[in-house]
Amino acid sequence: MGSAEEDYNFVFKVVLIGESGVGKTNLLSRFTRNEFNHDSRTTIGVEFSTRTILVGDAMVKAQIWDTAGLERYRAITSAYYRGAVGALVVFDITKHQTYDVVDRWLKELYDHAEASIVVMLVGNKTDLAQAREVPMEEAKMFADNNGLLFVETSALDSTNVEQAFETILKEIFYKVQKQKQRSSQSNVVSLASESVESTAPAQTEKRPCCVAL
Repeated sequence: MGSAEEDYNFVFKVVLIGESGVGKTNLLSRFTRNEFNHDSRTTIGVEFSTRTILVGDAMVKAQIWDTAGLERYRAITSAYYRGAVGALVVFDITKHQTYDVVDRWLKELYDHAEASIVVMLVGNKTDLAQAREVPMEEAKMFADNNGLLFVETSALDSTNVEQAFETILKEIFYKVQKQKQRSSQSNVVSLASESVESTAPAQTEKRPCCVAL
């Protein structure tokens, strides 16, 4: 059983961000372990779990990082955006203030992550629909206007949790495949130029010049 988890073609780092208490930790535990903890405490610093799934014809190991939402841990977590290829920006549909600061989280994300990162906006806690403060249409429009994927979830009853993670992992996978295709097409040019440049120092014997550059 353990070896299957290690048998993978890709590792994708995905970060969970958003205000404290929106359910990031339970989304992570629901997806990676199919667990929900009613008494989950505030995350301190950063935690992560993994799960391997089949995407297309490849096994993808998702490395999901759960970042603390509390302000005092922000300095710790900023470094963990590095290397992330995907991000879930989570808000609580029953607390409009957690949605109001999505812009700020996006800014922090784009300040620290690669511009090509795949981002999904997640409205969590649909099991509390009777206490909804953020209309689905409003959040969906915001996501569309900002080029984000969008889904509403419930970590409590599992609604759309699998779909959320699988969708973002597929999007990352297809993006990686497109980049590989483009780079393989351009390799002919880049390899040719590299070979010309690499022979120049040997011909001219100007090694100190080349080292300085």
